[in-house]
This record gives sequence, structure tokens and C-alpha cells, in this order.
Amino acid sequence: MITIGIPNALLFHKYKDLWINFFKELDCNVIISNKSNKKILEDGCHLAQDEACLSLKLYLGHVNSLIGKADYILIPRLISIKKKEKMCTNFALLYDLVNNTFKTKIINYNVDIDKGINEMDSFINMGLELGKSKKEAKKAYLKAKKIEKDLLAKKLREQNIVLKSKYPKVLLVSHSYNLYDNLIGLPIIEYLKENHIDPIFSDIYDNIKANYEASSISNSIYWTYNKELMGAINHYKNYVDGIILITTFPCGPDSLSNEMITKKVKDIPIISIIIDELNNSSGLITRLESFIDIINMKKGVKHG
Repeated sequence: MITIGIPNALLFHKYKDLWINFFKELDCNVIISNKSNKKILEDGCHLAQDEACLSLKLYLGHVNSLIGKADYILIPRLISIKKKEKMCTNFALLYDLVNNTFKTKIINYNVDIDKGINEMDSFINMGLELGKSKKEAKKAYLKAKKIEKDLLAKKLREQNIVLKSKYPKVLLVSHSYNLYDNLIGLPIIEYLKENHIDPIFSDIYDNIKANYEASSISNSIYWTYNKELMGAINHYKNYVDGIILITTFPCGPDSLSNEMITKKVKDIPIISIIIDELNNSSGLITRLESFIDIINMKKGVKHG
């Protein structure tokens, strides 16, 4: 049985349901790297260039942890997933970066809608590379895609229930690879919950509406994922009591879009948190404490 290794970073948190179920439908064994930890981060920092963002450094650390454990490591190359929009250049360069850094077998798929290269055809090509027929690969993709769609619909229903809760709510605005990473977003999520704040997640959002809903903040942003974050803000802003922007240093697209957000979104408390490999947890907690105090005062919540 062929074993596929998947790094538990970057696009994993957005596409894991699609990836895992696709490979399992093709009778492949799937292994996921461990959650981010200090060793993975240290390894990634040594492998990456200094100017790389923290998210990319972590990714390289995760890839490194899979070396020798799988027949192939999945490395996607996403250039354009919507017409006339682009992805961060890191996603377009991932294959070349990993291929030039490690001696390992890679299985990859390309998506570049502007050049007519779509997701389904690329997944079918992966299936063919694994020795499966076109029919088997297409069937596996369609089944995995349905599972992905159904799980997102379930998450949307569950989040809509949370929006009706009695507790103050904060919209966490970040890419899924930051939100759910053990060293980046999870400590923030846990702290909010410990202080009776319900986190609302920007990635749990029907991104079909993104172009329309993001237009109230910017008509010029062409990075797909940042446009989706802006759309989520416009969608949820009237249902939450505050917004936390979470960015890893030094992300260029996020720095530009976050500046637009803070200028355009009014009448709601917003805090921007930038995480790097030297991040001080005590300083983060101090900022979160102050932000929660502001939200509670505005909401009229008293504790203690």
C-alpha cells in the first residue's frame, strides 16, 4: 500500500478533508505530521530563508518531519483558484522550494484557473500517477469533494448556533493554517474560551459570497484568501462584539489587507496580532486581556 505524507501546515487545514478522503478512496495510507511544536519550528527556521513568513517556516519543519516516513509527500501548487485572482506566491513556489530543499519523492497537483488548469483534472492526474485509472481517480475526487462540502455545511450550521449564544463573541480573522496551528492560533482560541468569549472563525464561511461581501472593504484586493477574509468580516461583523486579526510575520498580503480592514471597518473593537518565532506569550496575554476588558465593558458583562 502506498503511503502519502501530508504536512500539518499551510493548506492542510483548508483542504484536509478533500486530501485525506481522496487518497483513502484510492486505497492509499495517509500519515499526517504531528502538531506544530518547538522542534518543528526550529527545524523550519534553519531550513527557510530569513525573510520567509512564520507559516512557511513551520511548513518546511513539517515536511522535514515526514522525510523517510512516506512513499510520497503531498505538495500542492496553487497559482489561481478563481478567475483573475491570484494566490500568495508561497503557494505557487511550494513545489520548487520543497523539491530543492529535500531529497524526497513528491506527489503534487497544480491549479491555475487563469490557464485552464482546474482542480478535478489535477486530482485525476495524481490518481494516474499512483497507478489508478482515470475512472477511479475521478470517482475518488467527486466523493472526497462531496465530503468536504458536507463538512463545511455542518460547520456553518454549528457556527450559526454559536452566533446566538449569550456570551460575547469575537471574530478571529486569519487563514486556517494560522487559526488552527498549535503555536499560532490555538493559544488565542483557548484563552478566549477560558474567559467566556465565543470564538467565531473567518474560514467557516460560504466563500461564494466573498467577491460581493468583500467589496465594502476593497475592490482592488486580488489575493483570493485575503478577499475571502474580508468577505467573512462583512458577513459576521454585525453578529460579533470584536475582531482579532491574526497574522504571521512578515506576511505581505495580510499586512496590506489588514490595514484596509482597520480603516474601513468601524464601530467595532479590532486588534491586530502579529506572531513570529520569537513571540512573547506574556505580551500576547496582556494584549488579549485588555481587548477582552474592552469587549466586556461595551457588552456590559461583569466577571468576579
